[in-house]
Amino acid sequence: MKRVIEQRGLYFDELEEGVVYAHRPGRTVTDADNVLFTTMTMNTQALHLDAAWSAGQPFGQRLVNSMFTLATVVGQSVTQLTQGTIIAQLGLTDVAFPHPLYLGDTLYTETTVTQKRLSASRPGQGVVTMEHTGRNQDGDVVALATRTCLMWTEAAHREATAG
Repeated sequence: MKRVIEQRGLYFDELEEGVVYAHRPGRTVTDADNVLFTTMTMNTQALHLDAAWSAGQPFGQRLVNSMFTLATVVGQSVTQLTQGTIIAQLGLTDVAFPHPLYLGDTLYTETTVTQKRLSASRPGQGVVTMEHTGRNQDGDVVALATRTCLMWTEAAHREATAG
């Protein structure tokens, strides 16, 4: 019988406050990504879809949809931090986009665990607060978000999934 190692995120017990988790690889954003996401979500903002119109706007070109940027920043953290170890996302706060993300930019994300505590009402589970920072290939911060998640402790998850 071969040993099987399943890819997963980190359990509540393994997450450390103040540690920066760098998520790699980065994600180069294409025109197709931007147009597909923008139209799928029914966002008809010309700033994402109309190159000629956007050329006359302050940034001089189309911008990547900020909701795509936010979703990708959170998504880049999943395999390293929450894959199979999260119970629920409790909320996102303090979302900001201090610099635009342009088509062709590569997005890199880092996450810092800022706070964690065991749940008072849910034994074997804990609340974790994370700060996500998305940067482009030049290091410019293009997205910030604070995310709160309900996470399993390792022992409780193993007990809940045994059998």
